[in-house]
Order: sequence, then C-alpha cells, then structure tokens
Amino acid sequence: MSTSVVASKLFRLPKKMSSNQLPEFPSDQKSFELKNVVGNIKSSYTPQAVTANAPTSEKISQIISNSPLANYVPLFVMLPLGVITRENEFPDQENMERWLTELRKAGVDGVMVDVWWGIIEAGPKRYNWNSYKRLFQIVQKCGLRIQAIMSFHQCGGNIGDAVYIPLPEWVLAIGEGDKDIFYTNRSGNRNPEYLSLGVDNLPIFRGRTTIEMYKDFMQSFREEMVDLMESETIMDIEVGLGPAGEMRYPSYPQDQGWKFPGIGEFQCYDKYMKREFKDAAAKAGHPEWDLPDDAGTYNDTPEKTGFFSANGTYLSEKGKFFLTWYSNKLIEHGDQILDEANKVFQGRNVRLSIKVSGIHWWYADDSHACELTSGYYNVKGRDGYRPVARMISRHYGTLNFTCLEMINSEQPADAKSAPEQLVQQVLSGGWVENVDIAGENALSRYDRKGYNQILLNVRPNGVHKYGPPKYKMVGVTYLRFSDELFESKNFKIFKQFVKKMHADMDYMREMTDVPILWRSKSKIPIEKLLEATEPIKPISWDNVTDMSVGGPFADFLDNILDKLFSILK
Repeated sequence: MSTSVVASKLFRLPKKMSSNQLPEFPSDQKSFELKNVVGNIKSSYTPQAVTANAPTSEKISQIISNSPLANYVPLFVMLPLGVITRENEFPDQENMERWLTELRKAGVDGVMVDVWWGIIEAGPKRYNWNSYKRLFQIVQKCGLRIQAIMSFHQCGGNIGDAVYIPLPEWVLAIGEGDKDIFYTNRSGNRNPEYLSLGVDNLPIFRGRTTIEMYKDFMQSFREEMVDLMESETIMDIEVGLGPAGEMRYPSYPQDQGWKFPGIGEFQCYDKYMKREFKDAAAKAGHPEWDLPDDAGTYNDTPEKTGFFSANGTYLSEKGKFFLTWYSNKLIEHGDQILDEANKVFQGRNVRLSIKVSGIHWWYADDSHACELTSGYYNVKGRDGYRPVARMISRHYGTLNFTCLEMINSEQPADAKSAPEQLVQQVLSGGWVENVDIAGENALSRYDRKGYNQILLNVRPNGVHKYGPPKYKMVGVTYLRFSDELFESKNFKIFKQFVKKMHADMDYMREMTDVPILWRSKSKIPIEKLLEATEPIKPISWDNVTDMSVGGPFADFLDNILDKLFSILK
C-alpha cells in the first residue's frame, strides 16, 4: 500500500495516549472528544516526498493505527463564479458573510474561489487584489479555508457559466493582431477562452511568454496573500490549465454550437500548433502527414466520421501518431505550468492541484471520441489518464476529477456514456501512481441519490472503524453555492451529506491541514510517462456507500413533512 493511500498527514498523539488507547469509531456524543486526539496535528510530512528522513508507510500506519480520524474527508463549496465582478468589485459582502457563516455551521470545511486573471491583471504586471483580499478576509473570519483557482481562462461559453469574464483586455488586443494565439478548429473558428498551448513559450505578450505571464500572476498572488497563506487560510492552489480551468482542449464549446453529446473537434489548427505538428511528423520520417481532415464537426457522432468510425483513422499509424502528439502536448503544457507553480508556492503549507475533466459521453464507444478531441488519448488497450497522474506525482500534486455524482442509468443511451467506469478508471490509476485524488460533481444536485454516488466514490470500499479506509479521496468540492442550495429541504439534505463526508464525525479544522509543499522532483521523460498508458484493472468498488444520506423512504418522509408544514403555515 502506498503512503498516500495510507494517510495524507501525520497524526501526532499526545504523550499520555498510546496508539491502543485511541477512541473507537465515535458516536455523535464522542466526536467532540476526538479533537483532543488531533489538537496538535501538524502536517510535517508529504506522503509522496522522497527524503532521507521520511517515515515509512509502516511507521505511518503505526502512528494512526486504530484511529477513526483517517476516514474524515473534507468538504468544500464552490463560490459563485461572479462573486468578484468583472469590474473587480465585491458588491455583496454582507450577504456573503451571512451565507458563509451558515456553511460553517453546517460543518463545511472551506470554499473554492475562482481568481480570475481577466479581472486582476488590468495591464502587463499591473495587478489589483483588493476585492479578493476583502473576500478572503471574510472567509477567514467565518472560520473557513480557501481553495484558490488560478483561473487563466475565460468565464462564459461553458456549461454552468452564469457570468462573462474574458481574458485580460490587453491580451485580447494582442489577439486582434495575431488570432493564432487562440485555440482554432479545422474550420478556422478561434476560441478566445484560453490561450493556445502553441504559444506557451513564445515571448509575444509584451516580451513575455504565456508561461511567464502565469508565473508572474501566481507570484503576485503569493506576495499579496502572504498573511492568508501564513495563517493557512489558503490551503489549496488549483492551477488552471485550460477551458473551465480543466487540463484539456476546448473541444466542445457551447458558444460555437456544440450540444451534448457531440464528439467535439480537435483544436490544433492555429499556425503555431500546425508548425509543431509538421516538425514532429518530419522528425518521425513522415513529412507528408497533416492534421486530421476527417474528424467531423462538433455535433457529429463517431460513426459519421472517417476518423472515429469502426476501423477509422484513429486506429491507423498516422492516427495514432497524431493522437500521441496531441495528448503529449497537453501533458507537457500541464507539466510546465505546474513546475512554475511549484517554484512559486514551495515551502508553504498548500496543496497544489489540477483539474481533469470527466468526459463520460462516448466512453462506452470504441473510439472514446470526445475524450480524444479533448486531449485524453484513452481507448481500448491504452490508458489516457495514468500518464497525467504520473506527471502530477513529480510535483507532489493532487488530481481533481469531475463527474463524481453521475450514474450510468441516468444518462441517455445514445450518448454511450459510462461515468461510473470512467471515475473508477481515473481514480484507480491515480492511486496506483501514488497521487492524492480530489473530486467534484459536474452538475449541481441536491438529491440523496447524487450525494450517495459521491460518497461511494469518496471511499469506494467504505470506512474502517479503527483506521484508514483502504482507499479514500483527500477532499471533495461541491458545485455550487446558490440560492437553491440554501432552500430549507435542500440544505437539510446537504448538511447530512457533509456529516457523512466526515464519516459521522464533527467538523475538525485540523483535518484540512496540509503538508509543506516540496520542490518538484526531476522532470520525467515522456517515454517514462507513456509507460503508464499500459491499462490496469480498476480496483473493486462497493455497490453502495456505507455512509448513505438516505434513500426513497427518506425522500418520502421529507415530502410528508413538507406537506404538513405547508398546512400549518
């Protein structure tokens, strides 16, 4: 068992308490007493770190032996996308503080906040953090911790985008003169929601490269938020690596007409990526190869294309070469930016994470078409996610995966969707690669069935009464903070969900302590990363969670009580 599976932090026991004197799995009456067990928890060890004095997995197991605390999984809530407006204002401070207080009372561990590049950097290296500092100070006042997303993408054009926040105006102005800085499909349509990875290392942004702009932004964030980082209020830095903050290509943009379950389109037809592909093809001895011209359009199905159909181009030597190049470019993009983020935040008690998108439609089709257009080369006989996890491991990072709430039977049959198997594949691969796994729901849900599916994925083999579960995620972020969430019935169920995330234990702030971030290990050669494409058998999942928030009978009782209260009113 890897150390990251065994535990995500050290539990230092009080001197007068031995490991065999730890309390049994607590009832509600006992859970307060557990605070005494973890009162002096300090995160002094990174499980994945390789150091001379690093404890062995056996030593960690001994330290937390018989402790129920290792079953606790923190729960965070995403704040509204526009909590800070496009004009860099924080207009609703009073109501926000009131609702944050309610979340804290419900046992929520923290909140996730998009920190928009397009709001903060009004001009080259001109940053204004005032509104975010006020927001973060209120979050701190309410006793919550912060997951900060370095949001280098546009808000608007994706599912759930309720506001419009573009990239910085001065960056868009450069794009007016050079439209190839944006991702481009085969028809020539530009997508300004994220800069093409083809310009990652080109100094065309007033003398800076894309990577340098992102590094400078993160450095400014660290300098301005130093007090909030020293107090460990900010405990997670999620680095945006693509549209919607996810490490993928913008292959299915709604504002260009995509509709579920379309296969999407490859996004590599800007002049910079075209040039890189031609160079790679020539180096491989095939200068005649070009980018795909038979992959269809956004709303096609696989069988309507030459590329994704049975015995299609994707199975040919040329197709495999292209897909390897396309997916490798995305991994290299993530690796470069994570390396810069690690340089900026190393030495702080923060978790560094990235988000991988849950492209569950067409997963049950041989082609996995939408995964391929998104940059995840995941087909029968090839794992497209484990190389990503292996790349993350060198930065001591966390893989944050979406669609935890989705159930196969709820998806339309014509989409050939299999979210349950997708989640199992990605999580299993991450644990094998010794990285911490976090997760999110993809769509807002307030029902017990959705919550129970999340809880099943959080601890796929259930809780362990006297120690760590066999497998466990390090945290879940609930999408999203809204008026609907705070409706009486919905919030009642949500509070039950929080309690079950905590394995029936009361809120404990110490359980969101994170270790000091170590400097990234040496770069892993692409050949070594690609060894992880070898498929593995996913771990076994239980059929149902042992921490259920209830089922149909609980829903029936809720409806009866709602009717009674309505009559009494």
